[in-house]
This record gives sequence, structure tokens and C-alpha cells, in this order.
Amino acid sequence: MARKVLVLGEVREGTLRNVSFEAIAAGKTISEGGEIVAVLIGDKVATLSNELIQYGADRVVTVENEKLKAYTPDGFSQAVLAVVDSEKPEGIIFGHTALGKDLSPKLAARLNSGLISDATDVEVAGGNVVFTRPIYSGKAFEKKIVTDGTIFATIRPNNIAPLDKDEAKSGETSSLSVEIKDLRTIVKEVVRKATEGVDLSEAKVVVAGGRGVKSEDGFNPLKELSDVLGGAVGASRGACDAEYCDYSLQIGQTGKVVTPDLYIACGISGAIQHLAGMSNSKIIVAINKDPEANIFKVADYGIVGDLFEVVPLLTEEFKKLKVHS
Repeated sequence: MARKVLVLGEVREGTLRNVSFEAIAAGKTISEGGEIVAVLIGDKVATLSNELIQYGADRVVTVENEKLKAYTPDGFSQAVLAVVDSEKPEGIIFGHTALGKDLSPKLAARLNSGLISDATDVEVAGGNVVFTRPIYSGKAFEKKIVTDGTIFATIRPNNIAPLDKDEAKSGETSSLSVEIKDLRTIVKEVVRKATEGVDLSEAKVVVAGGRGVKSEDGFNPLKELSDVLGGAVGASRGACDAEYCDYSLQIGQTGKVVTPDLYIACGISGAIQHLAGMSNSKIIVAINKDPEANIFKVADYGIVGDLFEVVPLLTEEFKKLKVHS
């Protein structure tokens, strides 16, 4: 059954987040040969349309308005609802990001639709679209099927591979004029505490530190290693509570959920709350002085030792590999 699927292209600081391309790939599966319509919302975002098409979108609809320069649930919901009303899709896919988690329930309620959140996989079986999502802090997985109405889901970043980029692909871009009104929130300025570099939730490599880093300066070796690997730095709740780093780096049940190709845990004991945020990483490397640390139970590779000795050695070895490659 061919379906028209609406996919939200999420923009951060003038560039498309990688989860936008992953959402297109998920949409392709759901559409079963139908049309993929990408949606861009913001102020002066039309220039990004071509990239969405190259990653698999058939068309792009833009909603541009100065009031949409920064995300607000009221403004963005008005814009998306206008596109939904115009396109009448059978499916809607967002990334399970801070924006997606905030906006999707509001839209689902307005559309009188169900919502499957935080999906890690999607497939079509027996004519039904089947989503897989984690439950019980990642200890188990459940499969969900939409039996009636619009298929509406958010997908976890870094789980569904994007389609190959086709720079020769072309498609139509159109704009939809939407009056944005009755905003209860107006964003005047955005102050970011997050460090520059790779987005933590989408990073292919994450180097995370716990209480074992001992201080704010203790994160410096981790930052150097992550830079060499082209990754991002994360932290446990314990490191954040001890004020070694900002809470924007926190990974865990009450922080960010990450699923990188490589997760290096440095000085992290492995509390269940932290494991909930990273245990689905493809390869986990644990570095800890305590051989009985819980983190070793989920690690693919374990190094018992002082992180301040081990991490610099790893950094030097990776640097050598980069030089020779």
C-alpha cells in the first residue's frame, strides 16, 4: 500500500541534523513506494531543501516566517498542522530529539492520532508497518503496529541508516504561507552551554567521563581523545552533580540517550540509570580502576587501569593510526 509520508527536516544553527536523513529513510520504508514530502520550518531555510532531496525526499515544503526563527511549540505546531492539512499524509516521521519529543505529542493530540515514540527500527510485515522501541530503560523491546489512522512516530537518532546521498537527484520545492499568531512564548535570545563540535545525540563516537575524572580538568584527556576520533564528549550524572561539567553532557535515564558506533566509558561505575542511556551502543569500551565495576558487565572490551594513564595512551595510538592511514 503506497503511502504519502511527511518527514520533518530539523535545522540546528543553519544546518540539517543527521536525524532528518534517517527520518527520510524510515519514511521510505513506511511509504512502500509512495511519496516522501520533507518539511522545513524556520526563517530562511529554503536553501537546505536540495540536501533533503538528495537524501531521498521527493518534494520539500517550506514554511518560512520570522516568528519561526527559534523553536516554540505554538509556532511550529501551527506550521506543521498547516502542511498536514494541505498534504493530507498517511504517515508522519520526526526525530526523537528535544524538539521532536516536545512537538510530536502536541500534534498527535491535535490530529486525534496515536504516537509511537523513540522507535529504533521500522519494517513492513504482513501489510502492517511495525515499529520496534525500547521499554524498561532499554532492558526489553516491544513491537508496535498502527491499526487505524495516521502513522505518527519519532525515531531515535543514530539507529536507522540514512539512504545514500544522490547529488544528481532533483525534486520540487514549494513554499506554504502560514500566519503564525497567538504565540504564548517568544524566544528573544538563545544562550548555549553545550560545547562546540559534534552533536552528542548523533555522534558516531562518544567518550564519556564519570566521577573518576575527579575534576573539571579531568575531562581534558577525554576531549583530546574525542577530537582525534571525531566524536563527542559525554558524562554520567555523577560527574555533572559534582560540577565537573555541564548537565548538557549528561547521558542516562534523566539525560540524553545515545547509540554511537563506539562508546568509551572512562571512570564510570555503570549505575543502571547511566546504562539506560548508552547500553545500546554498538561497541562499548570501559576503562575503570575497579575490576568489579558494573560497567564491565555491558562492555565489549574492558581495561582495568587508571584512566589518566590509559586515555592518553589510546589517544597517541589513534593519532599514529590516523597518520599512517
